[in-house]
Amino acid sequence: MAEIKGTKVLVVDDESPIREVLAASLEDEACVVELAQNGEEAIEKLKSFKPQITLLDIWMPGSFDGIQVLQKAKEENYDTEFVMMSGHGTIETAVNATKLGAWDFIEKPVSMEKVTIAIQNIINFHEERSEKNALLSKLRKNIAIIGDHPEIVKIKQMISRVAPSTSWVLISGENGTGKELVAQNIHFLSGRASGPFIDINCAAIPEDLIESELFGYEKGAFTGADKAKKGKFDYADGGSLFLDEVADMSLNAQAKVLRFLQEKTFSRVGGKDNVEVDVRVIAATNKDLETEIKEGRFREDLFYRLNVIPFKVPSLKERSSDIPSLIMHFSEQFSREGGYKRKFFSDQAMEKLVQYEWPGNVRELRNFIERIYILTPGDFVDVHDVRFAGLQSKSEPSEDLSEISNFREARQKFEREYLVKKIAENNGNISRTAEEIGLERSYLHRKIKAYNIELNG
Repeated sequence: MAEIKGTKVLVVDDESPIREVLAASLEDEACVVELAQNGEEAIEKLKSFKPQITLLDIWMPGSFDGIQVLQKAKEENYDTEFVMMSGHGTIETAVNATKLGAWDFIEKPVSMEKVTIAIQNIINFHEERSEKNALLSKLRKNIAIIGDHPEIVKIKQMISRVAPSTSWVLISGENGTGKELVAQNIHFLSGRASGPFIDINCAAIPEDLIESELFGYEKGAFTGADKAKKGKFDYADGGSLFLDEVADMSLNAQAKVLRFLQEKTFSRVGGKDNVEVDVRVIAATNKDLETEIKEGRFREDLFYRLNVIPFKVPSLKERSSDIPSLIMHFSEQFSREGGYKRKFFSDQAMEKLVQYEWPGNVRELRNFIERIYILTPGDFVDVHDVRFAGLQSKSEPSEDLSEISNFREARQKFEREYLVKKIAENNGNISRTAEEIGLERSYLHRKIKAYNIELNG
């Protein structure tokens, strides 16, 4: 159980012996306690003392009884949890207090054990909520959708509007564009954020297994089913189920998904009973579903059920202006999570990355930046570093060895690129660069002049 040491508790009761006994017992537990003998005092103490927990007697003389204090506190949004106390308690009184926002109700004579358990439960709840909120905040940062391209801005706006609803969502786009990221944002910005986010790649599961994966099966449903098994819909109860590559689902499985969307129930493979769960379905595909429908591979009625809120995620080629922002985001991520020193890209290297078409979209870009972090020893990334990491662009003029006429020219080309990189890594400090690469400072200066290398600053 949670430690209650240091918890600020306000005790409100018109009977002095009860106040004093509760105060003494709570102070023995190292709580910080203040007392009030009526409703008026209680309201003043709520403002000045700011207790975490208030033990509040219901029946008190004066202008405010306990219920009225509770109502006033809720109207004013005081950040405290109320445990109500009464020697004339009825179920109706307890229910009424709970409806008004009280945490718990304890009958008099008050049991100190019950009070302590109530306080521990409140502290536990708030600690767990704080941890969960911190994790959600961190997660939301990690799944942030990066970019300012108009299509990306539109997607962000749609997510903020759609997330609080319970509508089905269909996300389309090429592989690697971030369809799952959109689905995660919809889930973690919704009221289901504390519930599970379950994903299943329909293309990765054999056709004869997809139904049992989604809906589970009963014992004896098929050979080898020696016990019942839950499916993805069960595990997603209270949260969201992401059906990735939904177009690759078998027609039988499509029919059962359609039934769930219509009736909110499903039956397990080999079972007769209906199973009811609370699941929001978010689907994604890289295929043209209208073509799939025409060719008989996808149910038209399922398409219209899923396509309540359609999202179209653009390819990275269509939003190349976002590439620098994505590179900065991935760089920060790798330096933070991988323990790498942050790397900086030259304008020329960044230009090459922006010009590249990225057929694998954002996923390919992320993997490439991770490769850069692994393969580039310094903290400065130039053109030859991105080439070394494997960037090849059709639009880039060929620079193969056949274009270099002799060995001397090849050596000069290498020397110039090498010196540019090393000088940049040392922030333009010639002395430090010369020492690092084993050259005399005067000789390095001659090379800089000979190769017409510009020094910034």
